Amino acid sequence: MSGHAPPEVVCLGESMVTFLPSRPGRLADVPSFTRAIGGAESNVACALAAAGHRTRWIGRVGHDGFGDHLVETIGGYGVDVTAVGRDPHRPTGVYFRTDEDRATDAHEVVYYRAGSAASAMSPATVPYDSVAGARVLHLTGITAALSADCLDLVRDLTAPRPGRPLVSFDVNHRPGLWRDGSAPEVLLELARRADLVFVGADEAKALWGLKGSRAVTELIDGPETVVLKLGKGGAEVIDRRPESFAGIEDFADIEDADGVSHLVRPPRVDVVSAVGAGDAFAAGFLSATLRDLDMRTRLRHGHLMAAAALTAPGDLARPPRRAHADRLAALDTDAWGTLHLGPGWTGHDEERPDRTGDDQEVRTP
Repeated sequence: MSGHAPPEVVCLGESMVTFLPSRPGRLADVPSFTRAIGGAESNVACALAAAGHRTRWIGRVGHDGFGDHLVETIGGYGVDVTAVGRDPHRPTGVYFRTDEDRATDAHEVVYYRAGSAASAMSPATVPYDSVAGARVLHLTGITAALSADCLDLVRDLTAPRPGRPLVSFDVNHRPGLWRDGSAPEVLLELARRADLVFVGADEAKALWGLKGSRAVTELIDGPETVVLKLGKGGAEVIDRRPESFAGIEDFADIEDADGVSHLVRPPRVDVVSAVGAGDAFAAGFLSATLRDLDMRTRLRHGHLMAAAALTAPGDLARPPRRAHADRLAALDTDAWGTLHLGPGWTGHDEERPDRTGDDQEVRTP
């Protein structure tokens, strides 16, 4: 990334060093681990940089080797890391996890993040100038849960002000981080202050007891655009500006007082690893947003970026080349409906035959 051109996207949040087990089993029984990194916002930054966008990640790490590893690894994806803070008094957060599927009771995750450098982010340690000039500022609910100072920072960055970047907010509800029960109120407040919101249907139900896009957009009534993620059912975009759908002729949309709604189902995917698909989807949608593509195409690019993560070990798989993704996103409705993607579909496997799961990057649970 050029040191002179301002970033198109700034992604702000915690990234941690994670230790991946050398074999399945309980943490107590695993003899060794492989070091990697994990962080929702840095995942989005890396994916956008790989897709050709000028991207900056802002976080805070310790003056330690783990902090060096995070900064070097994220910077290695082409992300600008010049605004990352180094804390001389607090360590870089780390965590360990088992190899089992997260959906099973056997899956274990142990965090060592209390008092971390990232938890000390605040309006005092992250000046607004570091995000000014970007077209998009991407945040998540994870940062707001780390500490009172971090919540103050997210509130400061989402406050209305002249020239504010488009604020993208992924709800990213992590129940284990909200032990005081304030998640429904705080995450709704922050979502309403954003311009673009990503929220899973499961999150909307768990947080606010909501079901369906109309109920979600009636409650989250501030943003112009809400993307409701439906898992295998696809993703639905609800936009309050009908003109955002101009030029799309071959779909049935639903228009009401809350805006225009459009659902795009994902292609069929042979899943290798389910980790990181949500972050990748957000990156794909944001990439298409930066290019001013129509809403259906934004959803399709989100699905394609997610498919790149799903069909490779870890969650920082290289996305398809832009021309390849554009061709697929432009398929007619019938062809999109029969699209089937498996490992290697992005065309990068032959370029890095030595890449294995050992260097995978994982999303912070």
